[in-house]
Amino acid sequence: MERARRRAVLVPVGSLEQHGRHLPLDTDTRIAVAVARGAAALRQGVAVAPPVAFGSSGEHAGFAGTLSIGTGALCSVLVELGRDATRDWEAMLLVNGHGGNRDAVSAAVDRLLGEGQRCAAFHASPGSGDAHAGLTETALLLHLAPQAVRLDLAEAGERRPVSELMGRLRSEGVRSVSANGVLGDPRGATAGEGRRLLEELIAGCVASLDALLPVPAPAHA
Repeated sequence: MERARRRAVLVPVGSLEQHGRHLPLDTDTRIAVAVARGAAALRQGVAVAPPVAFGSSGEHAGFAGTLSIGTGALCSVLVELGRDATRDWEAMLLVNGHGGNRDAVSAAVDRLLGEGQRCAAFHASPGSGDAHAGLTETALLLHLAPQAVRLDLAEAGERRPVSELMGRLRSEGVRSVSANGVLGDPRGATAGEGRRLLEELIAGCVASLDALLPVPAPAHA
C-alpha cells in the first residue's frame, strides 16, 4: 500500500484462554480479526495487522490451555506498536476481542493520545449477550469457523449477569463461579445469529474508524 494511502492500521487484540469444552482457545482472537478485516474492507487506505494473540487472561488461569501476559505487558506492547505505527500510518485502531484486555487497551490509548498519536479502541463485544463461551461467542464461531466448534460438548455455565460476578471474577477467577469455564449458555447458538452479530460488530468498528480519521474514508464502489 502506498504511503499516501496509509490512513489507518487496525490491530486485532485477542487472547489465548479456555472457552469451555466446545470452543477453541483463540476464540477472542478469531473474532477480533474477523471484525477488523470486515471493517477494513469497507474503507480505503486501511489495513489489518497480524493480531496480538496473547492478552490479559489471569482470570482464566485456573483452566488448562490459558496463557496470559498480563495487563502491564500488554499495555507496553500496544504502546510500542502505536509509537511505531506513526512512521507509516495516520492512525491506529485497536480492535479488542477480550474483556480482560480493557484496562490494558484503555491505558495504552490514553498514553498514546498524551504523546500526540492518533489512536482509539473498539471493543468487539455486542451490546447484549453473555460474557464468555456462551451463546454470543458460540454463534460467532459457528459463522466464522464451524469446524472449530464442538456443539456436542456445549453446556451451560454460570448464567448470572457479569455485573453480579465481577468482584469474584477479579479476585478469585472464573473457576470460582463456573466449574466448566462458561459464563452463559451456548446451547441454541446458530451460524445465522453469528452472522448478524458479526455484521453488528463490523458496523460499530467502522463507526469508530470514521470517528478516528480526519475525514471519513469513502466506501468501495
